[in-house]
Amino acid sequence: MIKTCQLSNGLTVVTENLPHAASATAGVWVCAGAVDENGNNGISHFIEHMMFKGTGRRSYRQISEDVEKLGGSMNAFTSKESTCYYVKSLSAHLLESLDVITDMLTNSLYDAAEMEKEKNVIIEEMKMIEDVPDDFGHDLITEAIFAGSPLANRIIGSRESVRGISRDDILQYLAARYTADKIVVSVAGKIEETALEEMLENSLGKIDGGVRGGVRGTDNLTPPRPSRTAYKRDIEQTHLFLGTKGVPFEDSDFYALNLYSSILGGGMSSRLFQSVREEKGLAYSIYASDSPFVNDGQFMIYAGVADEKLEDTAAAIKEELLGLREADVPADELARVKEQYKGSYIFRRESNSSRMLQAGRNMLLLGHEYTEEEILAGIDAVTAADIRRLGQRYADFATYSAVVIGGRDVDMDALLNS
Repeated sequence: MIKTCQLSNGLTVVTENLPHAASATAGVWVCAGAVDENGNNGISHFIEHMMFKGTGRRSYRQISEDVEKLGGSMNAFTSKESTCYYVKSLSAHLLESLDVITDMLTNSLYDAAEMEKEKNVIIEEMKMIEDVPDDFGHDLITEAIFAGSPLANRIIGSRESVRGISRDDILQYLAARYTADKIVVSVAGKIEETALEEMLENSLGKIDGGVRGGVRGTDNLTPPRPSRTAYKRDIEQTHLFLGTKGVPFEDSDFYALNLYSSILGGGMSSRLFQSVREEKGLAYSIYASDSPFVNDGQFMIYAGVADEKLEDTAAAIKEELLGLREADVPADELARVKEQYKGSYIFRRESNSSRMLQAGRNMLLLGHEYTEEEILAGIDAVTAADIRRLGQRYADFATYSAVVIGGRDVDMDALLNS
């Protein structure tokens, strides 16, 4: 059972005690992501890195050693709408391990010399992303879909924006975003709840309370005119990305779009996989996915193909999109995808890390949690008519932005209008 409480400064703590577990996962979620940066693009991600570079109590080496000597592991990630610092440990060592995370949040030094070194590290990370076409293409298609919106901001930033971040910029951003009203601590596993709350009150209870409310820069804007861009690279394969608007987390079509994506390209039995890979032999990797945000969403199709098979692959994708527009999905196919979704969800629930991630994200971004029963009921409620309605929405290539990264010149209009 999920419980919530608040520290004296208003910081929210959400816990799920699993007495049968031998471990626990704790995450500190902060409402600070790429959408919040106001010109300092990449600062959320940069701060995440700097949190591991030393505190008033620990050197950067001690930060990792103090968790690993207890048998635990720790990490962090930054997304479009949040940053999360998390630690997984044996239940007996949870408070000691979590102390490292809370120390990082409240006592990090942001040393100038370490900042310059870490900027170089992040620029190397950028190069790594740019060297992997399917990673780089994800950034490019997202920028195209959300042009003019903060959701177009790259999480990692640019070389210029990261180079320009100062220590004062960090301190100002922390003062604005790392406040109690914008932080949720999520813990799942075997927990002594009273001891946990006391520890968090002592460590995080003095964080400034902040001002609740306000609108983040993620409003559902009118979609920009679709863009089509080809990038010529000396690589062996062509990578095709097609993207358009999806739906937000709490949209009435949230579950329906999940299932539509799965039917179209969610696994080995999906239509795209069976048609484009198994029957036509055009691609090794092909899939469809949807990524919801608080007030917006993204729908994308990806294929990695031989250069000379690009046009045939685009035509095959269009054929499958039209198929979902023209006819209701058969009852047995819809039932199979629902069971696939439910199975995947239940399997994730067997991990206290997954439970922590779901509860923390939902409480931070949506302000509440969904029960297992609500989620499964949402899946069961999706009908063939819902899928066909989405099929009508997503069948037209004219509504998609497109990115191609490959070894030859591509006429993008001809590719999508054939």
